[in-house]
Amino acid sequence: MPLNYSKWDQLELSDDSDIEGHPNVDKKSLIRWKQRDIHEKREARKQKIQSLRAQIACNKVLLPRIQQISKDLANPPSSVSSPIYFNSLVEQLKTNPSKDCPPGNDPSKLEHTYDGMLLSLLQMVGSKAKDAVKDAGVGEAEKEDRLAKELGKEMEFHVNNLAETIEKHTKELEKEEAEQKKHITMDDLHDGFESKYVPPIPEPAPVPHTKSEKKGKEKVTTIEVLNPKAAESSTSSSSKPGYEDDEDDEGVPELTPSLEAFSKIPLGDYQKSFEFIQQHRDVYVPGASDALLVAAFTAEGEGNSKYAKQCVHQSLLIQYCEKLGRDGVGVFFKKMVSGDKRALKVFVDDVESTYKHVVNRVKINQEEANSAREQIQLVPENPNQTISFNVPDGPPPEDLVLEGAGTEGLDIEEVRKALQFRWEVFQGFSPEMQEALREGTLESVNKVLGDLSVPEAEALVNSLDVAGILNFAESGIRDETGRNATEEV
Repeated sequence: MPLNYSKWDQLELSDDSDIEGHPNVDKKSLIRWKQRDIHEKREARKQKIQSLRAQIACNKVLLPRIQQISKDLANPPSSVSSPIYFNSLVEQLKTNPSKDCPPGNDPSKLEHTYDGMLLSLLQMVGSKAKDAVKDAGVGEAEKEDRLAKELGKEMEFHVNNLAETIEKHTKELEKEEAEQKKHITMDDLHDGFESKYVPPIPEPAPVPHTKSEKKGKEKVTTIEVLNPKAAESSTSSSSKPGYEDDEDDEGVPELTPSLEAFSKIPLGDYQKSFEFIQQHRDVYVPGASDALLVAAFTAEGEGNSKYAKQCVHQSLLIQYCEKLGRDGVGVFFKKMVSGDKRALKVFVDDVESTYKHVVNRVKINQEEANSAREQIQLVPENPNQTISFNVPDGPPPEDLVLEGAGTEGLDIEEVRKALQFRWEVFQGFSPEMQEALREGTLESVNKVLGDLSVPEAEALVNSLDVAGILNFAESGIRDETGRNATEEV
């Protein structure tokens, strides 16, 4: 009769059997191996949880940008084709990438930044789309439409794939965190009494300040005149520098690496902010909220409104915790994480109003800076002289005729070249400058010059002079092109 082994399937090993191994292996070694295995698995789970959190946070930043690109490819802005829009976006990411990156990454390395990751994805999408068009063997007339279709198809695939990845990682994270909570570790245990004296951990240092020297802001207006040498003596006192001093002797608080990482936590993620403060004591120190506000002003001035608002949000988090007293961090985050509607409304309203103040203050500062910068302006050399503008209405006509005294020795082709050159120079000006020249007033032209940098304004004035558009006297060639198709000298 054969033996029945099925009964062994129901047997369970006792707790001792985990340690009671082979008789030739001592028990202490088995215990050490078992403990090491437990610690290794616990550490691996901890690392996996941190990795999943970082991946989810990074992908949640990239997903909206990829979704927007996919929408823009379907309906490109500025009435350009999808391939042209796509190539311009890739070029922008190559030449002018943002240094914004996930916490812990090196912003000096392009591949560590969000823009670098996006650039890598777009380059892969572009390569696959071109290969698909090539394999399809379409004609030249259909190639651009087919490329636009393939680009949209590839981007839509990556949008769906990234969304699925985020969902998959989120479920995996929830599973790992639930498993972690099942096991009690030494980190979860706290002694009620301790016989040994342990000195307290020293408080982290306050946020450092940048020492800055007082510097006057000089306001200068440069006057472009007919005779620069004569103007040096007659108008030397026409522009006087004005100084204002608003620097603080104590310097400006700086963002530490921990504060910079803290500032990049998304708005409203109170749980993550709370955990970050617990893990980084140097975030909750004197001067931290001020450093974040300074970073908000800087970011808003650079046009990075999203990051500026994040800095305001995180600055107010710290301020609220400080105002609530010794246990302010716990009290504040308990209300926010639990979703206390009244507390949430007060805080969110404060963030909005503070951010609006930052926007208005930056706007005022920029206006003051613009009014204080050096300018190029056109003025007559003396009160009896006037400045006018000889503005062409179009290129010289084919049937160009020279009439009037003194035209006998002129070469009509040379005149035609001069008029054509004048028209091409005029066409190269900005629409604002073209309109100002058509108005024919010195005020309108100076207004456009005032909005330009000094090198740009100097180059423009030189072009006006070389092309003969800038008139100081009635002599020379007067452009009547488009009026009566004749030229006078």
